[in-house]
Amino acid sequence: MSALLLLAGIACGGGPTSPGDPSGQPGPGGSSTGVQISDDFGGRRLFPDSNWWNRDIADAPIDPQSSAYIDYIGRSRTSHPDFGPPPYGIPYIGVGGDQARVPVTFTAYGSESDNGFGGEPGYPIPPAAATQPNYIEGGVPGGGSSGDRHLLIVDRDRWLLFELFAARWNSGAQRWEAGSGAVFNLSSNARRPEGWTSADAAGLAILPGLVRFDEAKRGPIRHALRVTVRATNGYVWPASHRAGSSPGALPMGARLRLKSSKDLSSYPDYIRNIFRGMQTHGLIVADNGSDLYVTGAMDSRWNNSELNPAFASLRADDFDVIQLGWQ
Repeated sequence: MSALLLLAGIACGGGPTSPGDPSGQPGPGGSSTGVQISDDFGGRRLFPDSNWWNRDIADAPIDPQSSAYIDYIGRSRTSHPDFGPPPYGIPYIGVGGDQARVPVTFTAYGSESDNGFGGEPGYPIPPAAATQPNYIEGGVPGGGSSGDRHLLIVDRDRWLLFELFAARWNSGAQRWEAGSGAVFNLSSNARRPEGWTSADAAGLAILPGLVRFDEAKRGPIRHALRVTVRATNGYVWPASHRAGSSPGALPMGARLRLKSSKDLSSYPDYIRNIFRGMQTHGLIVADNGSDLYVTGAMDSRWNNSELNPAFASLRADDFDVIQLGWQ
């Protein structure tokens, strides 16, 4: 994101203090106060309505190679909810504008990472993330040493999104470390610089593509969802980064759309709301992983005994690939 100040990663100078308060309640602005896991932000939409995550693509043209891309995935391949109660899915946190920023040392993609925003270095990581479970993907206090370990934080007062990949609290060095990091102004449509990664392989933000429980209960999902495939080939808009060059595979940033002919009447309301979002806003390829794994938020309220069979009823041939790079 060109508006960001890119500096070298610096070490954290202090250790964790007391845990933040994860029980904040909605405040006057309709959002919660303090540190809130699975914050609903008062129902506020992430990014402008015109953003690629929020754009209705129900009438977008189908790509000429759509059928070949679906063949590559495998027409009988079923989808899967890559989320559920802890430790499944990616947690996210809302914090206030007074949450202290702490430096992060980047260990892999420092030259493509944001050290902070607007001249203020650091990320507003609650101290509890170092010692309490379920702040970082994987559920391990402090992140542990394996897995993607995404750490997603929204400063709800400044409306900024901070995202880290491979985050961990290094207790020996007394500092936060991450493989890469990106900061997004949630009031802007700015992209990452061409060729840059983010906390995600495609260079996109992660949080706006998650299936979130509160949204699914409220009504049809009104944004695209993050999905993985086993291999990718380059990237197209809105992605900015490649993570593979497998001939025949979809590029990062490609968008799949559930066919409008798919009958959704038999699903529970909240699952129908998720699938309706796939018909109107689609799935954006954001990382390499298992084919048709749809990413969602870690939340104890999910019911995998309902989610798993419902998602398994969606096959690759229930989807079209819309025109690559369609804006």
